[in-house]
Amino acid sequence: MPALRIAFSTWVVIMATTLSADPLDQSLTVETNTLRKSAESQQKIDALNDASRKMLEDYRRTLREIKTLKSYTANLRQLVESQQQEKEDLQRQLEEITVAEREVIPLMTAMVKTLEEFVEMDTPFLREERRQRIEQLEHLLKSADTTTAEKFRRILEAYQIENEYAVTIEAYRAELELDGKKRPVDFLRIGRVALFYQTLDGSTSGMWLAKDHRWQTLPNNYRRSIRHGLRIARKEAAPDLLVLPMPAAEVAR
Repeated sequence: MPALRIAFSTWVVIMATTLSADPLDQSLTVETNTLRKSAESQQKIDALNDASRKMLEDYRRTLREIKTLKSYTANLRQLVESQQQEKEDLQRQLEEITVAEREVIPLMTAMVKTLEEFVEMDTPFLREERRQRIEQLEHLLKSADTTTAEKFRRILEAYQIENEYAVTIEAYRAELELDGKKRPVDFLRIGRVALFYQTLDGSTSGMWLAKDHRWQTLPNNYRRSIRHGLRIARKEAAPDLLVLPMPAAEVAR
């Protein structure tokens, strides 16, 4: 029995010790759990704050992007409207050009025909050269590879050349039929007022009679003046007065 009493006493002491330690341990456990939960809650709060800040930044960035996109869209709309206006203007210009081409082509054809008739009726200087220029214009009008603007420019250029003949003096060499034979002669053109010729040996001189459409032989006393005129036209002599016959102007009736 004494042994049983000692064992019972020891158990009582152990139980007493255990019971006296449980409240402290429980308190520590509760505190620890509370701190852990507080830390977890704080982490969640911090995470929520970070998420909130990120969402706020995303929202502000989205607002800036929306503002930028609105500005870009407005500029793009203006650009599209401007391009549409330019397209309409170009379409209208193309239609006007098409109408103008339909009108200018007959005009150019008539201009070349008029120039051809004029050359045939005019004083017969540089006749082959001028005819060849007209043939080139006629061929040009039929060319599909040449623009209408270039055709018109070339025609105006031909008219300008013809116009300059009236205010220039020129000497050139070509063949002329004399006494049924073609002979090389020197021609002296003074504007469109007069056209003279002289054989290469200087023995024969003549002038064109526009009224009669024929050549007339001139007296020998004009040989020196014609020869001097040829030298002036070739810039071999200084400009000077020339004593030459002038064809009488035709009087309109």
